[in-house]
Amino acid sequence: MALEVGTIAPDFTLRNQFGQEVSLSDFRGKKVVVMFYPFAFTSTCTGEMCAIRDRIGDFDNDDTVMVSISCDAPASLKVFAETEGLTHQLLSDFWPHGEVSRAYEAFWEKTGFATRATYVLDRDGVIRWSVVNGPGEARNPDDYASALAALD
Repeated sequence: MALEVGTIAPDFTLRNQFGQEVSLSDFRGKKVVVMFYPFAFTSTCTGEMCAIRDRIGDFDNDDTVMVSISCDAPASLKVFAETEGLTHQLLSDFWPHGEVSRAYEAFWEKTGFATRATYVLDRDGVIRWSVVNGPGEARNPDDYASALAALD
């Protein structure tokens, strides 16, 4: 299940890997990719994050912001970012546990973590594209890049 295309994305404020508060509304006027993932340091998540790292200019630039959200604690995200060379915003949905993931219909109650949901938002915060994959199903960053290009 996913939030419907054409709806305003729920605003949120979470702490990033440096412990700083980041709000979705901070990015109004830019395109935003909101990417949920289960856990730092797991094989599929690491592969997805490294694919983003290797193409960061496509997803985090003057016109676009990438935020990746998991239920990991900020300290874990900091070590994950340092270990893998990740430079974009890694946001912690640790406490209240999964609150933002739930708002985006991306939280698995039976397992206690976010699934692989991705939303592409336009400059007004409207959802224009989304995909939801299961925990072991990696997403293709080409799909996000195409969705972003379609917003121009």
